[in-house]
Amino acid sequence: MRRARVVTLREGVARATLVVPVIVDAGEAFVDHDVPDELGDQVLPRHFDAAWCRAQRMSDQPGSSVTLVASTGRRIVLVVVGSTLCDLEHYRLAGATAVREARDGDVAFFLPTGGLEQPGDVAQAIVEGALLASYRYKESSDEATVDLVPLGSPLPTVAVHDEVSEGVRRGTIVADAVNWAKRLIDTPAGALTPRDFANEALARLDRSPHVTVEAWNESRSQREGLGGLLGVGQGSAQPTRLVYATYEPPGTALAHVALVGKGVTFDSGGLSLKPPTAMTTMKTDMTGAAVVLAVLDAVSAMGVAVRVSVIAPMVENLPGGRALKPGDVITVRDTTTVEVLNTDAEGRLILADGLALAAEVNPDAIIDVATLTGAQRVALGDRVGAYFASTDDIAESVERASARSGELLWRLPLVDAYESDLDSDVADLANIGKPGKAGTIVAALFLRRFVGDRPWVHLDIAGPGRAESEYGYVTRGGTAFSARTLIEFVRGVEAGSPG
Repeated sequence: MRRARVVTLREGVARATLVVPVIVDAGEAFVDHDVPDELGDQVLPRHFDAAWCRAQRMSDQPGSSVTLVASTGRRIVLVVVGSTLCDLEHYRLAGATAVREARDGDVAFFLPTGGLEQPGDVAQAIVEGALLASYRYKESSDEATVDLVPLGSPLPTVAVHDEVSEGVRRGTIVADAVNWAKRLIDTPAGALTPRDFANEALARLDRSPHVTVEAWNESRSQREGLGGLLGVGQGSAQPTRLVYATYEPPGTALAHVALVGKGVTFDSGGLSLKPPTAMTTMKTDMTGAAVVLAVLDAVSAMGVAVRVSVIAPMVENLPGGRALKPGDVITVRDTTTVEVLNTDAEGRLILADGLALAAEVNPDAIIDVATLTGAQRVALGDRVGAYFASTDDIAESVERASARSGELLWRLPLVDAYESDLDSDVADLANIGKPGKAGTIVAALFLRRFVGDRPWVHLDIAGPGRAESEYGYVTRGGTAFSARTLIEFVRGVEAGSPG
């Protein structure tokens, strides 16, 4: 992954690609007065009129850009950040444009700070956008840098410089954790079995400050009564795993958040077999587990003063000779019995175990993440995730975190009248409702059975969990969607808004 750092003006102008944010208003582009009049032997006007912008095809869309080439060959990229200097998502898009224009080279981003209320947050957004856009599964290393040059009149204050430096640090931590999750998601299922996945988590998190991490094997899972996880895994020759990680920072009376993520490393549908074309992307069905592990990695690296427990059940869902049969009944962690009417509705079975475990530690909030239902994608497409919340307070916390992260989420209702769709004649409940009817909502109602009275959020990210093509700072393949929202959520809890 590229490196990000704060450098001086003299260091920044030595880079091959220089990026300057511009505001576009009424078709005209404006350069902030804090930006030097001359960069890389190129005199930089303060204003570009509408005719020039049209001729250069510079639009008002954030991330749109025009490249000027100096006599020395140095490239100056004018990148649009909208009609103001204050929208964080626009800066993420600008950061992505910066690294794409720089290709494999170093890039310096000149950041005017005079008009910024939160220069650290803006710096974090630029770095996030740049480093997330730099991710490539086939390229494991990239020594190029993203340099931020804070500008002021005549210089930024020490306090502003420190804010920008802290923002660069946070942005690097977040992008590194998210890109780690993306790499896990993009890894072929044959190279990331449940055991491999657990080992990757152990190797990464064992070095994280104040983190304790365990990987439960099948014998431990049997002792713990994880009937959902073991039941789904019966059809595979690969043993199941459950990663249980806790982050315990110094301090007393800290808030506690529990995160549960679906980790199906490959989902064939089991005996309720998927069509072949529907299986081709099913290596990504462990996205929820990758997300919650990345969140723990990031908040521990940041030193956030919130206790976090992460539970990530990991399993393959295959149609082997011992596989669950439609109509079988399993018993999950809290002794609830479940009639498995459809073995392709397996994610909720392993999440039931995980949520029951989470409820036992009595956290202040429980959040689960899963690529759970195709109905979510039908309803909201590939760029908006669905979420359910048990209280309006915690929903507001999620909305604030979503707005700060730039990840779009839409709240769906928990319709109590649909509870009866889960009735079973032979068990406490069935694992599916009525075919073609409110599948995303019914799945959420199933999960609600296992969280008790604790504030709870369910994220269904089946659509935005994977990108078929590149856009903005999102790269093709696994996206680790919702990781940045959950990092912001935990930071919000630290600030006193747990919901």
